[in-house]
Formats: sequence, structure tokens, C-alpha cells
Amino acid sequence: MIYLDNNATTQVAPEVREAILPWLGENYGNPSGGYRFGKAAKKAINLAREQVADLIGAHPEEIVFTSGGTESSHTALRSAMALRPERKTILTSTVEHSAVYELAKFHGQTGYDVRLNPVDSQGRLDLGQWQQNLANDTVAVVSLIWANNETGVISPIAEAAALAAEKDVYFHTDAVQAVGKIPVKVSEMPLHALSISAHKFHGPKGVGALYLNRHARFQPEILGGGQENERRSGTENVPGIVGMGVAAGLAKQFLEETAALARLRDEFEKQVMAAIPGVEVHGGESPRLPNTGNLYFPGVDGEGLLILLDEAGICCSPGSACSTGAVQPSRIIKVMGFSSSRARSSVRFSLSRLNSEDEISAAVDAIQNAVAKLQVVMPSGGGRVISSSRKA
Repeated sequence: MIYLDNNATTQVAPEVREAILPWLGENYGNPSGGYRFGKAAKKAINLAREQVADLIGAHPEEIVFTSGGTESSHTALRSAMALRPERKTILTSTVEHSAVYELAKFHGQTGYDVRLNPVDSQGRLDLGQWQQNLANDTVAVVSLIWANNETGVISPIAEAAALAAEKDVYFHTDAVQAVGKIPVKVSEMPLHALSISAHKFHGPKGVGALYLNRHARFQPEILGGGQENERRSGTENVPGIVGMGVAAGLAKQFLEETAALARLRDEFEKQVMAAIPGVEVHGGESPRLPNTGNLYFPGVDGEGLLILLDEAGICCSPGSACSTGAVQPSRIIKVMGFSSSRARSSVRFSLSRLNSEDEISAAVDAIQNAVAKLQVVMPSGGGRVISSSRKA
């Protein structure tokens, strides 16, 4: 198997797996216990908190452990909305992950004005429109994805956060795809909250973190025993948190290798485009994550391509792992101004530091063979649709 779907999830690092095992066995104490057996678990959690904080340049007390990126994002947005109930506008973008997009859509049915800021054909945020959407004093919270999960396009977080700060608006960023792949320093910009998920950087599934700026107000969503300094009640997932901490430490070490990963991704795209005429890279002219390539294959059914590649032992994705099984074409590709046909002919490949040059060459051969089979039976299609509307 050649695994090229690392934006969906990553292989748990051996060091992480080894660190987790004792906390699934003999170290089973409850971290809220007042005895030494429980205090050992609490100490392990606090070490992990320091490791995660170090990865993003935060203070340890600003890290709240959660069940993952979705919970982190929901907690941040709902806290901001509860703290300013008189403000009834949510500002986000058209290229958000479903965790934020669906929450915003839900609250759009409960009386909120939801403004979806557009992007251009390269996935770049329209900052002029962003500023206009912040012009009045009705915005309760803004949420902007740091790096898109389907295209890898990186948002202008610093600029967008600065514009929100001018209007005293709570700023959250979904950094699930960014943390561990590119440098993220929360101290360098006016952020209130940031979402992280461990399984995107070789940690375990089912655990994440929410960065909460220590100077920002916060209202917890989960009440109970007062764990996580009364910000997220419930007995902590000690094995997962320990694993996330170790994964964070490893991620910081490997951030120095992002240039090498980008070169491997670029070489992969170069070989695919040389082997198959007409292939294009979505967001190829924008700053992107070093591991992500979303490719358009003219005249090819994306689902058919995935089936043939799966048979060849290649793991890739039509887009977000959270929408696997959906028959709808990628929402992200469509809001970039492209047709549904083109979206259906697009596939995401996402690498990690565990991939090799030999795997890339083998994957290119498999893609070329699969596309050749599909182009025999599929009519040509795809293309860009120029949108006449630029509504937020």
C-alpha cells in the first residue's frame, strides 16, 4: 500500500504508540484522584499540555484538551456567540471545513446572519470583501481556516486577524491541517482561539486541543466536574492526551523538513502532469501546505479513478475525509469558480514525511494506467464557471 491521504489521517508514530501503551495498562489512575496513582496521570497530562503549547508558541495554561478539531471549533464559536448575544453575525469563508461550515449554516437558521467570504480561482481569500464584512458592529465571531483540507491553500491569517482586531471581533482559526505541517506561532498575531487535532500529525484519533488566549473571555460548553481548569468537564482521555503530546514534540522536530516534503510533492505533481496531458493543480499559484496537491484530471471520473487506484494499492481522496461517501462534487472546488463536472474529476493527494521517492514514482505509474483506462470510456468534460455573484 502507498498511503497518500495524510490530510484524512496519519499513521501513528511508533514513539507515540509506545508512549500510549502504559496508560492503557498499568497506569490507569484517574487524573482527578488525590492520591499518587491519580496524580501521576495528572502530571502526564500537564507534560502533554506543555508539549502542545510549545508546538504553537502558546502558554501551557492556554491549552484545553478536547475530543478533536470539531469539538474545539464548536466550543470556540459558541463561546464567542454566548458572550456577545447582542451581535447576530457570523463571518467565515466559503472554503471552511464542514466542522465550521455546517455549524455556521445551523446558526443561520436560528437568527444569525452568516456571511461567507469568497475566494478566487486559486483559493485565495478576498481580503477587501473580508474588511467590508467587518464594517459594522454586528459580528459576534469570525472563523477562518488556516489551511484548506482539500487544496492545501494557506489563508492570510495574520491579515484577516488584524482586520478583525480593529473591530474588536473574536477571531478563531481552524488550524487542524496547518499545525504540525507548517510553523504556527499564536503569539505573532491577535488570535483568540485555534483548533488542533492530534491525528493530523501522527498522533492518535479522538483527541485534540483548543488554544484559548489567556486574555480572552471564555464560556465553557461542557459542564460537570470542572476538569481542564473548568473549561472542559469530563474525565480526561489520558492515553490520547499523552500520545498527542509526544506527537507534538515530534512534529516540532520535523518542521525543519517541510522544504523536503514540498519538493517531494512538487516532484509528484510534475511527474503526473508530464505523464497525463491536461492535468492542473487547484490552488497551484497560491501558498500551500507542503504536502497537499489537488489535481484535476480532464475527462476522468474521480470516483472511478479512486476505485482503480485503490485496487492498485494507492490511498487518496476526492476531498474531505468527513464527506466520504457523499455523491455531491467538492464544495471547495465549486466555490473556487469551477464546474461540478470539474469537481468530480478532481482528486486530492496528501503526503507525509513517511513517504519516499520510490513510492511517488510507483504512484505516478498507477495513476497514469488508471487514467488511461478511464479516458477510454469517459467523455471529456470539466471546466470553469465564471460566477456572476460575489455575495458574501
